[in-house]
Amino acid sequence: MTKLLENTFRATNIGLVNEMAIISQKLNIDIWEIVEAAKTKPFGFMPFYPGPGLGGHCLPVDPRYLDWKLETLNSESKFIKLSEEINFSMPGFVVCRIKDIFKNLNINNPKILILGLAYKPNVSDIRESPSIDIMKILDQENIKFTYNDPMVRSIEIEGQIYKSQNIESKLLKNTDLAIISTDHSIYDWEYITNNLNYIFDTRNALRNIKKSKAIIFKL
Repeated sequence: MTKLLENTFRATNIGLVNEMAIISQKLNIDIWEIVEAAKTKPFGFMPFYPGPGLGGHCLPVDPRYLDWKLETLNSESKFIKLSEEINFSMPGFVVCRIKDIFKNLNINNPKILILGLAYKPNVSDIRESPSIDIMKILDQENIKFTYNDPMVRSIEIEGQIYKSQNIESKLLKNTDLAIISTDHSIYDWEYITNNLNYIFDTRNALRNIKKSKAIIFKL
C-alpha cells in the first residue's frame, strides 16, 4: 500500500500538470515557465513536469491495480481515474498538436522523426512508453514517421519493423518535423536544432538552446 500511495501520488500530480499544460496551450502560456515560477514559492510546492504520457512499469500500472481492487469492493478512486484519463490521452494530444502545426504551415504528407523511444532518458526500457503510443496513432493516421533512439535499435509496431535511423544531416533535412519524446543526454541538441526546420519539444529538452535554426514548438 505504501508503494501504491507513492506511485499514485506521482501519477496524479503528473496528471494535474499535464492538464495544466493543455490549459496553458489554449491560453498561449508556456507551462514550463509556469512550473519554474511556482517552484519559487517555498510553502510545500513540489514540481512535476508535463510530457507526452506516462511510461515504465510502475506509474501507468500500479494505480490501476488499486483501482481494480476498489472495484471488487464496490468502490472507486476518482483521483486515479481522472489522472489516468488525462495521462493516457497525452499521446493523442501530441498528435493533434502536430496535425495543427502542419495545417498552419500548409505541409501535406509530412515526414516525422521521433527522437527517443524509451520511456525515460538514458535507458533502453520501452515498457508502456508513450512514444510507442504516438507511433501507433501516427500509423493509424497514415502519417509517415521514422525514429531514432541510440538505445533501442528496432521495434515492431502494428506488425511492421522499424529500425532506429542514424542522426545525420540528410535524415534531418528530409524531416518536416521532429518530436522530442525522450530527452536522452547523448543527443547533440545544437546539431539537431541547426539541421531541422521544425521541432515539437514535449520534454523541454531545448531549454538551454539560445539560438536555433529550427522553429521550436513546446508541449
